[in-house]
Amino acid sequence: MSIKYRDEIKNIEPYVPGKPIEDVKKEFNIEKVIKLASNENPLGCSPKVKEAIIKALDKLSIYPDGNNTELKKALAKKHNVEVDNVLPSSGLDEMIVLIANTFIEKDDEVIMGDITFPRYLQATEIMGGRPVVVPLKNFSFDLDGILERITLRTKIIWICNPNNPTGTMITERDLIGFLDKVPSNILVVLDEAYKEYVTRQDYPHNSVEFINKYKNLLVMRTFSKAYGLAGLRVAYTIGDKEVLQYINRVRGPFNVNALAQVAAVAALEDEDFLKKTYDTNLQGKNYLYKEFDKLNLQYVPSETNHILVNVGRNGQEVFIEMQKRGVIIRPMAGNFIRISIGTMEENRFFIENLKEVLNKGQ
Repeated sequence: MSIKYRDEIKNIEPYVPGKPIEDVKKEFNIEKVIKLASNENPLGCSPKVKEAIIKALDKLSIYPDGNNTELKKALAKKHNVEVDNVLPSSGLDEMIVLIANTFIEKDDEVIMGDITFPRYLQATEIMGGRPVVVPLKNFSFDLDGILERITLRTKIIWICNPNNPTGTMITERDLIGFLDKVPSNILVVLDEAYKEYVTRQDYPHNSVEFINKYKNLLVMRTFSKAYGLAGLRVAYTIGDKEVLQYINRVRGPFNVNALAQVAAVAALEDEDFLKKTYDTNLQGKNYLYKEFDKLNLQYVPSETNHILVNVGRNGQEVFIEMQKRGVIIRPMAGNFIRISIGTMEENRFFIENLKEVLNKGQ
């Protein structure tokens, strides 16, 4: 007799992360491999973070602060909110699951885009919710289309802004107009994992302030991308105190480890590193745009640290060929790939090898 699993997970596929560098080296017997698949910071993290981690190493035998006290204080100060308006998590992956576990009941409807971060869909299905998938419009969220799909069973709306993998964004004006029309009993989750890379002025840079008016709004941000702490798994959500209290009942007691907490506090203090990250990304993005134009490749203008590109060939095939040459990218549906923006040296290496792959296929 086999152990029975829940019916809700019958058709769920495990999340597939970007392929590790060491795996590619072994598989193709090559020494030089760069990874431009998981939107990581090519500059690493702030030196202040490394110093803070070293100082904390003697305390590894002690459980981390289950309340994330110092981190919550630092985040509350940065965003000019009260401590109870902040809830850290072990990456945004954990928070997505926590939100689903807290609010989604069987057959509740959850609205999301068709091309967006896949964990929204998985977390919904695990809880027995019904995903309501609204196609993107010109690679961006169709806010009017989302509003049209709201029913009495709608429980959550997921908005990734800027969006992964398309890199597109919703303006502040459009977001406010949207929030004004969403019923107050429906939770709107704004995933701003790539917020620090945005260049446009019409982006809702101060979206955290919206929680005062919209009690049904949660704003999620992470230290994994611009701050370069993907390996430590630390993020945070800002929202109404009562909503966060419900999520806190589901949260594990020591979900954010001790090193992640001190690292995140140190990262917040280094504005110079964040500026360097922004500048490096912008330089790399503009370079890649020009190279894609020379190659006559269609791409989606991005407000993130990644670019969605139509390479005119099956993305999976290009993914394999690029690995053979020491470049890990992210294959997407059809002829699309997603490329993370690296250092200028990495960007040039990518373009050099992409040209070889595309010429080979002609």
